[in-house]
Amino acid sequence: MLEHGTQPLTFDRLMDALQGPTGWLELGIAAACVVLAYVLSRRIYARWFVAAPDGHWSFGKYLGYRLVFPLSAQLLTQLAGLGWHVAMHGKSQLLVVIAMLLFWLSLIRVLTAVVRHALPTGRFERSSEHFVAMLLWLGFVSWATGVDVVVLDWLESISFRVGKNQINLLMILSALVWVSVIMVAAMWVSKLIEARVMRLTEVDLNLRLVFSKLSRTLLIVVAVLVALPIVGIDLTVLSVFGGALGVGLGFGLQKIASNYVSGFIILLERSIRIGDRLMVENRTGYVSKITSRYVVLKTADGSEALVPNDTLIASTVVNQSYSDKALWISLPVQVAYGTDLPAALALLRQAAEHPRVKQDPAPASFVVAFADSGINLELGIWVLDPENGMLSLRSDINLRIWQLFGEHGIDIPYPQREVRVVGEAVGAGGM
Repeated sequence: MLEHGTQPLTFDRLMDALQGPTGWLELGIAAACVVLAYVLSRRIYARWFVAAPDGHWSFGKYLGYRLVFPLSAQLLTQLAGLGWHVAMHGKSQLLVVIAMLLFWLSLIRVLTAVVRHALPTGRFERSSEHFVAMLLWLGFVSWATGVDVVVLDWLESISFRVGKNQINLLMILSALVWVSVIMVAAMWVSKLIEARVMRLTEVDLNLRLVFSKLSRTLLIVVAVLVALPIVGIDLTVLSVFGGALGVGLGFGLQKIASNYVSGFIILLERSIRIGDRLMVENRTGYVSKITSRYVVLKTADGSEALVPNDTLIASTVVNQSYSDKALWISLPVQVAYGTDLPAALALLRQAAEHPRVKQDPAPASFVVAFADSGINLELGIWVLDPENGMLSLRSDINLRIWQLFGEHGIDIPYPQREVRVVGEAVGAGGM
């Protein structure tokens, strides 16, 4: 029988247990435990793990969701093994091996949940969980069958020299694994800190964003400093790298560095916040996201402009909701000559009685000009929620103006043209 260290391999123990006189009975008991655990987990899912409205779960809830089945199956299997030991006066090797497999399944689900939670939300986040689970299962199977010894020897045999150091493929893979583990751990901790900070509603949103971004940056830097010595890289190489980075920032990366610093300036001085209505280079929209490099400006048609942070610092930006998000708009209308103007102005103010219109200051109406076809009037209002669009509000108020003017006999003029023919018409055959 193959050995791995001082313990027999799981695969060999499993085969030996199946070939025993009670092997298939033990397998049936283990299968019954797994089926029962599956049924119980379904009921627990339906009661305690209802999907969130936005489709995203907290880390604790998602981890609990992933661990209900393997932990319950492992518990039932271990209880069955204890009952077997009492009834049969002997230890069930098969139930022990299956409990070991279920424990490894639980461990894999914990690790994959950490990886998924650490990575940014998206398609890569979902696929990474399956990829990491596949790698961990391959590692477990290779350990259980004894193939890992052969693979490790083969990786060590492929070596080459870099300067004075002899490097083999196993060292490179180990370094990549350690760096990945440390970076994922740092990203996971930073995401937990970010979630905690963003729940502090009594702190300004921009300050919360600054704290979360600084914590992420600091943790990643610390992770790099920890990972380099573990993989055998001397930290003194950072001095050379720092000099090269400084030269790069001075020439090719100065724009990126400028955007990064500008992003922190915007967040710290709170000149631009999430939800502000900005006018930048003839483009008007609402700030939906502030990143380290750019600000996402969402326009009324749904398109999103990525405005670099240094543009918002170096150029003039009109923030229409800097101190108050209410926005002033005007609606022009024309009435016929001979209209009772005070009555028409009062009807305009009456038409502005709308839930989305601010009443303090109240709507105002004005006589603007005496035009060729009629008298130009204008209704000015403060909109409480300009982020919900202006077109529907204009339509409602214009429709109300039309109804009130019709009820009170106020005419809205339109241009009329009168054509006169001077002289006699030329005959069909005339010159």
